[in-house]
Amino acid sequence: MSITAERKAELMKEYATKEGDTGSPEVQVAILSERIANLTEHFKGHKKDNHSRRGLLKMVSQRRRLLDYVKGVKEERYTDLIKRLGLRR
Repeated sequence: MSITAERKAELMKEYATKEGDTGSPEVQVAILSERIANLTEHFKGHKKDNHSRRGLLKMVSQRRRLLDYVKGVKEERYTDLIKRLGLRR
């Protein structure tokens, strides 16, 4: 359900805003999106896993808050990010 360290490093490198960036909102949203996708796949086979479903809802909420923050700071960063991640809205 979680992502590997190698995949996390790839996401950090791909979505970093500058060299050595590990905590910008773009990187955090990309990592959360990957974890959300993994959990969504998990639920296709484990429909009654309500404990993990709560964690999924928390991650979706966290990603939404980060996206709202990026949108408030700079609209271009927001539109670029959702386009690169393939998110709706």
